[in-house]
Amino acid sequence: MKRILIAIVALGLSFGASAQRFGHGFGGRVYVAPPRVSVGIGYSPFFYSPFGFYPYGYNSLYYNRAYRPTKLDLTIEDIKNDYSQKIWAAKHDDTVPRKERRKIVHQLRAERDQAIIDAKRNYYKQ
Repeated sequence: MKRILIAIVALGLSFGASAQRFGHGFGGRVYVAPPRVSVGIGYSPFFYSPFGFYPYGYNSLYYNRAYRPTKLDLTIEDIKNDYSQKIWAAKHDDTVPRKERRKIVHQLRAERDQAIIDAKRNYYKQ
């Protein structure tokens, strides 16, 4: 009986707190989202394992490996970095009129996309 009473009081408090309004800014109101209520029954040793073995959750020796990028990923990243620096320089060059700067930036972006496509083609041809 005590447990049921405690559960009802806890639910009443949580729903009562979710109905509160707080002033924010210039007289506007911010409504707090209602809390999520969940009930857990029992305990399963399969959710946590201090040893990291497979039957108890996941194998930490297998899943904790860092991502190692491929040669293609590194090549594409280099191409993007090179062209982003060229595009930044073209955008901030005040000696060239604005229309020409936009054309140069457009041309550099097209060249970047073509270089990435060529890098992918060469990688998969090998």
